Amino acid sequence: MIIDKLSGSRVHFEVNVSKETFEHALDHAFEKVIQEVEIKGFRKGKAPRHIYEAKYGVKSLYEEAIQHALEDTYYHTVTENEIDVVSQPKIDLDVASVERGKDFVYQVTVAVRPEIQLGTYFDLEVKSLPIEVSDAEIEAKLTAEREKHAEMVIKETGVLENGDSAVFDFSGSVNGELFPGGTAENHELEIGSNRFIPGFEAQMVGMQAESEKDIIVTFPEDYHEKSLAGKEAVFAVKLHEIKTRVVPELNDDLVKEFHIDQVETVAQIKVHYLKELEAMKIQENENHIRSSVIAQATENAIFDLPEEMIQDEAKRLDENNVRQIKQYNLDFEVYLQYMGKTKEQYQSELTEQATKTLRQQLVIEAIGKKENVEPLQAEIDEKYDSIALQYKSQNVTIEQVKNAIPESAIKEEVIFKKTIDLLVEKAKVVN
Repeated sequence: MIIDKLSGSRVHFEVNVSKETFEHALDHAFEKVIQEVEIKGFRKGKAPRHIYEAKYGVKSLYEEAIQHALEDTYYHTVTENEIDVVSQPKIDLDVASVERGKDFVYQVTVAVRPEIQLGTYFDLEVKSLPIEVSDAEIEAKLTAEREKHAEMVIKETGVLENGDSAVFDFSGSVNGELFPGGTAENHELEIGSNRFIPGFEAQMVGMQAESEKDIIVTFPEDYHEKSLAGKEAVFAVKLHEIKTRVVPELNDDLVKEFHIDQVETVAQIKVHYLKELEAMKIQENENHIRSSVIAQATENAIFDLPEEMIQDEAKRLDENNVRQIKQYNLDFEVYLQYMGKTKEQYQSELTEQATKTLRQQLVIEAIGKKENVEPLQAEIDEKYDSIALQYKSQNVTIEQVKNAIPESAIKEEVIFKKTIDLLVEKAKVVN
């Protein structure tokens, strides 16, 4: 059989359907079609073949028979010739050439797993990230923790500033008339949070407690309430009180409120955060080295990635995203607005991510195969155990996990990880 290799990791080949194969397909078609056919004198589905063909003609079976013949011969052709297809085939068949008692041929074009020409993947140079923790980083961590314990207190003197919270009444009007939803009492707002109409919060800055002020703003043209969009409004504001955020000083009493085991003093919390930040940096550096060697090995490889594979992977990523969005009870359009993306940008990023993921996956698999990376039975068992542990709360047994996930899939995952570990082991890490 001649298999022509095309660009873009596609192949073209011709399949011959013998007259015997097509006759078998006609038998199959009749057995399926006759179940829905009623012929006078016979119960539904019981009319003999020659009676059916005399009434409807053998060509009435052609559509079903051709479909069956194509599926059968295509499957056997790709299996026997070990064609690693990754997409649905494009079939080219002249239906007019199909005739009972004669052979016919059809053409197939299909995307296949790309042939990868590996480049350099051992002794790749990677610059290590610094793992030393500075005093400034520890102080920043302590400041962040102090911020979490900050309290809002009444500001007895002074004026309203950005970062303060204002407790106030307001009533909004357009052309002297109050509008629905524009009035509230004892409303609390953090100044600078930009939760109100643009310009509103900025005009409140400088007000004193128990003072009043008219604030003039213009609703945005795209305001959700169309009757107010683009219109100028006047808000009569009365500020009742000002709350300011007070961050507590760092001392032993505050440290005890962090509720960290065996940490009760300032000296102990500094040591604790030093170790925590060091561990985090070590993990970040390990991740950096892994991602760097994978990226370099992938960049050094040469192959064409079929568009069909990219589209399928992008679709899978999209389905995962949509599933997660629904778990948070979000509408997809709201999600895009929250992320600040258009649908076109979202799709473009999916395609980019899918391409990167597939290229790296295929290269790692190719390296693993070339280096004869194999899993140990203990590694397979350990992977099964880790999966079962994840579902321990649901009382899932190791046997159930093994029944749900074939060992071949576990082997592939173990080989993939071991191959990456091998790349890291062989990398030249420099400071």
